[in-house]
Amino acid sequence: MIHLKSVSMDDRDTLPESFPYNVPVIRALDSLTFDADVTFFVGENGSGKSTLLEAIACAAQLPAIGSANVDADPTLALLRQLSDRMKWVWSKRVRRGFFLRAEDFFGFARWVDQTKAELRDNLAQVDEEYADRGDYVRGLARMPYMRELHALREAYGEGLDAQSHGESYFKLFQARFVPDGLYLLDEPEAPLSPMRQLSLMALLKAMIDQQAQFIIATHSPILLAYPGARIYNFDGGVIQPVDYDDLEHVTLTRDFLNNPQAFLKHLLE
Repeated sequence: MIHLKSVSMDDRDTLPESFPYNVPVIRALDSLTFDADVTFFVGENGSGKSTLLEAIACAAQLPAIGSANVDADPTLALLRQLSDRMKWVWSKRVRRGFFLRAEDFFGFARWVDQTKAELRDNLAQVDEEYADRGDYVRGLARMPYMRELHALREAYGEGLDAQSHGESYFKLFQARFVPDGLYLLDEPEAPLSPMRQLSLMALLKAMIDQQAQFIIATHSPILLAYPGARIYNFDGGVIQPVDYDDLEHVTLTRDFLNNPQAFLKHLLE
């Protein structure tokens, strides 16, 4: 399901010279079409793919994982201004889904653990305040805290911090992916092993079958191989569609794996 159909930039001649308008792909942006359930942004660091993804997040006003919501996050203040200058075409505005930057995950894990600790403190306070009120009354007072604690345990287990980074990160996707959503993911492969990246692709397929749309900035040749995905290359200052087999990420990885000793000999000698 294509929720976001396109984005364009009008009046490019009047854009300020400061960030983020001075990012080459932003300044050169005319119109970008989203015509596949999965769209990948690929390019070197600094090419602008994360900048555009953050502007999309501001326009979509989706919940952000691990940081302040996009309408309040101070790191996105300039991106909110950028999104206001852009023209967005939607087939349907959705509020389901989320925006995730890989570096924000640890903050989210801490929030989950802190919330659990506060709920346990609330339960202890209820037990103390209702000690003489009988089991039934005390049970009613405990119920909302127990329900919320149970929901967190069901979604994330005993603690995201108690698992490996990759396992907890993948658990987050399993818990938070819901049908008919828009998902904006910035380098989701960062903590994932190759096997976990393949598992993530299976999750993408399951959600796409239930009307979800994904826009993903990535360096991963594994994720980029998702069948039917649209790939946009941000290198060179202009956003261009590119085939999987023509990506430098793919050709370089393939050549290295086919003959690693030749690469290492050249690099180390």
